[in-house]
Amino acid sequence: MGSSTPFNKKGQAAMEFLMTYGWAILVVLAAIAALAYFGVLSPEKFLGEKCVVEPGLACVSHKVESNQITVVLAQNKGKTLIIDSITVGTCSGSFNTTMVSGTDATFVIGGTCDNGVSKEGFKGDITIGYTEKNTNLTKTAFGNLNTRVE
Repeated sequence: MGSSTPFNKKGQAAMEFLMTYGWAILVVLAAIAALAYFGVLSPEKFLGEKCVVEPGLACVSHKVESNQITVVLAQNKGKTLIIDSITVGTCSGSFNTTMVSGTDATFVIGGTCDNGVSKEGFKGDITIGYTEKNTNLTKTAFGNLNTRVE
């Protein structure tokens, strides 16, 4: 009389239920992990091109090549800015370009940087150093660029 028969059968059924579904979930997680490891689930393959900079500065267009990056910026801060430097990923360049509010300018950055091979995904942070002409204050704008190398 040491054990109750109905209680043991319920416990065994519950344990078998949990073990069966536990193994099934483990197999599904292993399959997802394998797909992620081999890059099948890489989100960069599905995302479109994106170039974003802080409000007031807009990335109108861009082109990433293996050794340089071309960026077209629009300035709508309501002030005259002098663009001093731009860094995108490993590419950087110094400039002295005056931009009046409401205008665009094209900047070619790099020449010696390595952005990868053609058709490969590229992701880089954008850092723009600029000076407000009226106040002579030096500021920095940040953003990011996701695209493919051309």
